[in-house]
Amino acid sequence: MSEQLEANKGIVRDFYNLAVNGQQPEAAVAQYLGPTYRQHNPSAADGPEPLIAFMRDLITRYPMVHIDCKRQVAEGDLVVIHSQLIREPGDRGTAVVDIFRLEHGKLVEHWDVMQEVPASSANDNTMF
Repeated sequence: MSEQLEANKGIVRDFYNLAVNGQQPEAAVAQYLGPTYRQHNPSAADGPEPLIAFMRDLITRYPMVHIDCKRQVAEGDLVVIHSQLIREPGDRGTAVVDIFRLEHGKLVEHWDVMQEVPASSANDNTMF
């Protein structure tokens, strides 16, 4: 079972590396999305084409965009990835938690929450 969990984490990491860091959302969707894709982010519609358009828009607006995976947790058919999204060099970034559900090694469902990294904090801990 833990081999499958590790494989699922690798699929999610590879998806992000290809789609965002490699700036190839079309190739990432073709390789890693299942036959159906359900989206819970209210800014994106269900399906592969809206996901490609959403990611292509991000890359177009921010050509230096980069996502840095800080940690992942996998349980059952879910993978949670905590990452830092940097839109432009020097940007403090956004803390992102994505949850993906996988079926047969393919991404089929997605949830996310995002929070901008603030300039100051009430504590000395980082968001990562």
